[in-house]
Amino acid sequence: MQELAVRSEFDYTSETYKDAYSRINAIVIEGEQEAHENYTVMGEMLPEHQEQLARLAKMESRHKKGFQACGRNLSVTPDMEFAREYFSQLHGNFQKAKAEGKIPTCFLIQSLIIEAFAIAAYNIYIPVADPFARKITEGVVKDEYTHLNFGEVWLKEHFGEVKAELEEANKENLPIVWQMLNQVEADADVLGMEKAALVEDFMISYGEALANIGFTTGELMRMSAYGLAA
Repeated sequence: MQELAVRSEFDYTSETYKDAYSRINAIVIEGEQEAHENYTVMGEMLPEHQEQLARLAKMESRHKKGFQACGRNLSVTPDMEFAREYFSQLHGNFQKAKAEGKIPTCFLIQSLIIEAFAIAAYNIYIPVADPFARKITEGVVKDEYTHLNFGEVWLKEHFGEVKAELEEANKENLPIVWQMLNQVEADADVLGMEKAALVEDFMISYGEALANIGFTTGELMRMSAYGLAA
């Protein structure tokens, strides 16, 4: 986890802060909604794990409500139209993989990329968040590690048969994360979240997950390089 000193110079009630927060807050709300829907779908694709995936989906729905409360606490209306467009590429790729029955690709998008992205964002946000949001986010991030682990375990158990598909899915989806980070760099900076720290924390979480599944260091370096292509 990136170590950052708690910054107290923020005026959480300023129009500049609230304007940036309206988009960042919407992104985390939409991200949790996407996760809820994705885990529900994956439960249908994997009936033997449906109960556990349904439990993860409910947790994501609870997280969404927590972040909605964070917005209300600052009297901010989240820009949900922006957030839905923000996630549209990953959403579309997940739906395409679902239609094609590509369970490993679905796991990579939701359980690895989206969860690692969320973990990075929450880790970097916690030290600079307002007190109410900090408490909510600290609780959420603990759950996200559990969700990341579920995807790791399933993919590790099937690594031999899914490796090639994961490499292709990584090639297609990792550049999207870089585009997403670039898109909110200015808003994140207003909230005290440095892009370099977000990238570092994401790559640590994502890389560790890929290593746990079975990829070698050389393979990880090659796969990570696709992010730079963005």
